[in-house]
Amino acid sequence: MTRTILDVHILQTVPPSNLNRDDTGTPKSAYYGGVRRARVSSQAWKRATRKAFNDLLPPEELGVRTKKVTEALAERILARESSLQAVAVQLAAETLKVATGIKIDVPKRKEKKGEETTTPAAPESSYLMFLSRRQLDALAALAIEGSGPHGEVKILIDHLKKNKARARHAVDARHSVDIALFGRMVADSADLNVEAATQVAHALSVHKSDIESDYYTAVDDRSPDDESGAGMIGTIDFNSATLYRYAAVDVDELQRNLGLGLREGEAPSTPVEKAIGAFLEAFITSLPTGKINTFGNHTLPSAVIVKLRDRWPVSFVGAFEEPVRQGPAGGYLRESCRKLASYIPELEEKYGIRTAPEHSWVFRVGEETEDLTPLGTAVSLTSLIRDVSAAVAQRLAPSGVTA
Repeated sequence: MTRTILDVHILQTVPPSNLNRDDTGTPKSAYYGGVRRARVSSQAWKRATRKAFNDLLPPEELGVRTKKVTEALAERILARESSLQAVAVQLAAETLKVATGIKIDVPKRKEKKGEETTTPAAPESSYLMFLSRRQLDALAALAIEGSGPHGEVKILIDHLKKNKARARHAVDARHSVDIALFGRMVADSADLNVEAATQVAHALSVHKSDIESDYYTAVDDRSPDDESGAGMIGTIDFNSATLYRYAAVDVDELQRNLGLGLREGEAPSTPVEKAIGAFLEAFITSLPTGKINTFGNHTLPSAVIVKLRDRWPVSFVGAFEEPVRQGPAGGYLRESCRKLASYIPELEEKYGIRTAPEHSWVFRVGEETEDLTPLGTAVSLTSLIRDVSAAVAQRLAPSGVTA
């Protein structure tokens, strides 16, 4: 069966930084090809991508991932019916229990001796819940509908028991873009899980990368000139690297998660097109913010290769199993591009997976990346998003998928 898979390959040079650290504060790393490489976890870059969505998509297209899901739902209940102030949290908790099956309890917090609290803590879920804003709105409407003329919780519970199917449907329909892309797990109700349409690899340096330490001091502004010594001293670990980043999007799974466009005059593939465009821009331009104020390591990729496939996703990390050597003039980017330029055509030819010229795009910056030119159509970021979205729409148009 023909599939629609979008592969995104990125080369990005990052100066001294600590994008993603472990429990000791050291930049994460991994051994690959027998040497230690700089590493940025997939979770860190997915988080950065999700945060970038806030500038690219309207709030109603995005989800909320939180343990404080009761508070989030209670806010929506009150936005619709302010007279339910006294019972909004309880209404929200009972609605969520019926809709998702998750445990909602007041968290156990250690209070200081003698401390008095005037506002009781709101119940929370035992793990992060991922719900779209449209799903929260649907649950809020259901809660208000069943709360009775005076907000009686007992009437709500009776109403929910009779409408459990509606409550569960509310959290299993109209998924947000980030839920559709990155998936959702509901441990207490596996039928509400959402299979992620996107896979993001751990970013790896294409070369051996050592970890260095910065010894720093801070001076006390009120110390007199004759008082020697620093007000504070410490160390920060960092590294620098040319990273290979990779992500794959199963466009068919994405369409199943999002559903078809149902608005008047809207093509069925419109939700997927918008999601693909937002993901491309967010994944390409985002950056994890670990120690960003210390290092100011704001960089953008030097090269992006995007391919639309019809069989399976393919990473090109194998091109760097043998660590890239530093070029004669220094740097690793030029040799990295040369390796990709020779590795990709051979791999695709041997496996019979070469993509059509119109389904392969290259977005690059600088003469160091010139070797990548033959690998696809030259584009800018804007034209890449436009052309890939159009190609996806064209692929999905004759699929015959119905709602």
